[in-house]
Amino acid sequence: QREEAESLGASFKFEDPCKHLSQEEIQAKLDAKEPYVIRQTIKNVGETSFDDEVYGHIEFDGDLLDEQILLKSDGFPTYNFANIIDDHQMQISHVVRGNEYLSSTPKYNLIYDAYGWERPTYVHVPPVMKDEHHKLSKRNGDASFQDLVAKGYLPEAIINYLALLGWSPETEQEIYSLPELIKEFKVSRISKSPAIFDIDKLTWMNGLYLRNMDEETYYETVRPYLEKAIQNDYDLKQIAKIIQPRIDHLEQIEEAVDFFDVLPDYDLQMYKHKKMKTTLEIALKSLKAVEEELSALSDWSSEQVIHDMLLALPKKMEMKNGQVLWPVRTALTGKQFTPGGAIEIAYILGKDESLNRIRTGIERLEKELESAK
Repeated sequence: QREEAESLGASFKFEDPCKHLSQEEIQAKLDAKEPYVIRQTIKNVGETSFDDEVYGHIEFDGDLLDEQILLKSDGFPTYNFANIIDDHQMQISHVVRGNEYLSSTPKYNLIYDAYGWERPTYVHVPPVMKDEHHKLSKRNGDASFQDLVAKGYLPEAIINYLALLGWSPETEQEIYSLPELIKEFKVSRISKSPAIFDIDKLTWMNGLYLRNMDEETYYETVRPYLEKAIQNDYDLKQIAKIIQPRIDHLEQIEEAVDFFDVLPDYDLQMYKHKKMKTTLEIALKSLKAVEEELSALSDWSSEQVIHDMLLALPKKMEMKNGQVLWPVRTALTGKQFTPGGAIEIAYILGKDESLNRIRTGIERLEKELESAK
């Protein structure tokens, strides 16, 4: 039947040949214990309709519906049959599901009607897509809610973002608590069009949640990640404080702070900074001056003391702030991008470690410049 329909370019609808058997033929097959299924009989239905909370009033030609299998040859019900019975017995009032089931709903309604049961209220929603052509699919490796949490996204941020996929509030507000979402949500605001899952938008929203946390809540949230990433004895609360404005999800923490334990073998070209007008020669000059000043600094108990010293030095040397601070930050972290500035990081590292790293930078720059002669 399918091949014939395809050859004619017509849509396929299965016509069950068993419908034309006589009662005698049916009984003979039953007596012979031939396997059979039970199908839904759809005959002379004509126009049928139902109302959906998202898509409105929908009409179908009932006589074009497939006569679906209700009981399989092993006696077990199909999902499409069992789910109707299950929903009725559990007194389900609203059925919320993907819009791919819109075309099946008239068949479900015929079963509700056949039993004399009240039809539920239908809410068919569009799919969430990974791009314009593919739906999100766990089978294809797309992240589940649990996967996103494991990747360092906050549950409340995920819920907030997912609520805005395919649904729009009446205002421009984007950040909602769960009670606010419950209060504002209206089914009538659900879009009929698919929504595309944008991981960058979720990351942005997650970053807002992290930055808006109070200091103590934020610290307790990031502390397990800091304890995993940093083994040396540093003030984790201070590190949490400097990364808070710069972290968008928790998995970024380990890479952002790994330099505290071990200074990476960084490229000396990092000392060059076009905007700061910093060269290797300028970086060496700055580091030597900073090393001298920090060595003489007896009080390391306050970040303000280090701040005052490092910001006084550029004026004293008649240089720009960046020409001093950039080389220091590079020497202390060995990273192009850091969760804090030179002053904050020096304070956390402590005097001895800061001086060791600056001296390492001086030695490497001296060797590089000497070999270049």
